[in-house]
Amino acid sequence: MTIREAGMKFGLFSMLLPLLGAATAMAEGHDALVVTASNATQNQLLVYSTGGQLVQTVSTQGKGGVSGNAGAIETNGSLVAVVNFGSQNVSIFEREGNGLKFKYLVPSVTSPVSVAFGAGHLYILDTTKVESHRIWGSDVSSAPDGVATLLVADGSAAQVGVVENQLIITEKSNMIETVDLASDGAVSGAAAKVQNIPSNVNTPFGLVTRGNDAYVTIAHANEISLVRNGVILTVTGSGTQSAPCWLTLVGPFLFSSNSPSSSVSRYAVYGQRIVQDAAVAATLNGNPTDIASGAGLVAVIDGNGTVSHLSIFSVDEDGNLTLLQAADTLATGANGVAIVRDED
Repeated sequence: MTIREAGMKFGLFSMLLPLLGAATAMAEGHDALVVTASNATQNQLLVYSTGGQLVQTVSTQGKGGVSGNAGAIETNGSLVAVVNFGSQNVSIFEREGNGLKFKYLVPSVTSPVSVAFGAGHLYILDTTKVESHRIWGSDVSSAPDGVATLLVADGSAAQVGVVENQLIITEKSNMIETVDLASDGAVSGAAAKVQNIPSNVNTPFGLVTRGNDAYVTIAHANEISLVRNGVILTVTGSGTQSAPCWLTLVGPFLFSSNSPSSSVSRYAVYGQRIVQDAAVAATLNGNPTDIASGAGLVAVIDGNGTVSHLSIFSVDEDGNLTLLQAADTLATGANGVAIVRDED
């Protein structure tokens, strides 16, 4: 092979690399599943393809009824946890092939509203408490190894997330708090109020975490805050969009789903900065109730009073959202959304 021929082959290979990367991303998204819950008295997990096709309906073997919360469905590898508010337990599913298989129920201390995985545990936020359940492989302990009472504990608990050595929790009665974790990840000690909560605080709601940073909405003040080490460092307004409620992170971009603006906004986040990059990155059919991301996708669940909608978007390297499919077949009150990656 001559140097010229080698150079031409290398050039062709270099041109193909981005295409191969795009194909891989498309394959990853194609193999993912998007899940939500009917939230009905007989709760069901609804499993969709990334094309918006309902591929499976499976009982959670519990009762729904949760509202005014976020993170009611969360994933950890092939595991999926779903809250059953009315029966005071959490369903654990595991991905098998192109579907999900029910495994067992994990009892909760009181009615669960939100779940999170991290530090070798499943964390369950109840209406008045937060609890930790140890994970061994794909098995979640039925008994908690730590429980803490929330600071307000009036039933307004909204979401739980995991940061370094702590949980962060929102209660809509104007409280953002942390709970320390022991070295093994178990809940340890009492809840503590986050410092520097804005004086205009009005309904802390959804949150998303990465590393030691937690981005938290203060929904009715139209603000998003950055919490680190138990202190609010930054507060950013939502501009023209009202009530940013639920959040997800994709690389350097933070997406908020806004109710009642029925929209998704995009922010660039870096260091202590939260900068609105696009006030309206996508529009929705109704008022959003949760948002999630993964496998090159963003999924939003919303409702307009008569029906719930599941919208599935692809997201590119610039944070642009492209609607792949919107499913209009969900009953009113569907709650929670998560993306389950391919089992590989």
